[in-house]
Amino acid sequence: MRISNTEIVEVQLRHRLNDLQIVLRLHHHWEQVPPSAQAMASTQPFCIDTLSATQWLQWIFIPRFLALLDAKGKLPSSLSISPYLEEALKNTPSQNAILEAMKNIERLFVK
Repeated sequence: MRISNTEIVEVQLRHRLNDLQIVLRLHHHWEQVPPSAQAMASTQPFCIDTLSATQWLQWIFIPRFLALLDAKGKLPSSLSISPYLEEALKNTPSQNAILEAMKNIERLFVK
């Protein structure tokens, strides 16, 4: 049985999402209690008006990608989150580790 390129990318994406989760935990950005439903329902990009960048990664980005993978949904053709994270996490000790984890995810979407 041959494994398709799509299946390979899906497995790699799951691993890299897990890596991002580990980085967030190691740097004490992983929260036990979710933000309010109102905060997560923001219509602003990255919920910038209601969530921190790390909250958005934990409560929006990671779960949505995992749900997409579980549903065998179509993955985006490109992904560029790191410019936002560079600005949002500027001068924080965890910036480099989180950025590297995100760039590893983004590399899966480079054609």
